[in-house]
Amino acid sequence: MTEDRGAGSGAIAGEQKYLYRYAITRLRDPDLAEDLVQDTILAAMEASERFQGRASLRTWLVSILRNKIIDALKARTRVVSLETDQSVDESLESEIDQQFDANGRWKMSLRPLAWADPEATLENTEFWTVFERCLEHVPPRTAEVFVLREVLGESIADICKILDISASNCSVLLFRARMRLRGCLDEHWFRGRPRDDR
Repeated sequence: MTEDRGAGSGAIAGEQKYLYRYAITRLRDPDLAEDLVQDTILAAMEASERFQGRASLRTWLVSILRNKIIDALKARTRVVSLETDQSVDESLESEIDQQFDANGRWKMSLRPLAWADPEATLENTEFWTVFERCLEHVPPRTAEVFVLREVLGESIADICKILDISASNCSVLLFRARMRLRGCLDEHWFRGRPRDDR
């Protein structure tokens, strides 16, 4: 008698919506996200007999999808125009510079807001909708570095290999992504909410 470990085709297909949400927040490309989710489901169905049940079915599927996302980011890196990225990054650098005064301090009207309750915010689905919209306004290469580091948990060394960039370039892009996202979240999520100045 074969033990049912929850890796049947119905259970796998039932995770499709969750997998799509996972993919779209990391890729910002609905067509590619859909393709990778379909590839993940097919790969999981083909390998379902190897699913040992040591982790949950969702965790197993996400690990397959995560590898496919990293492969897709590697492939996309090969076709990204460096010239386009540089012009966008110069624009972003100018935007960041405008947030500081001559002494390098935040301009009072633009300084970031304190996040009163970060843990509660991260549990809020509305926050993630705003976050995704903010991420759409980050240049593609910069967003990829942020997603690989902060969402997928890749090391700086691995990001450099995946995107074929130097460690210093990676750090600069990560800084720019954080700055752009913080400014966008301040404007579209935190501004007007109670401020914690402790």
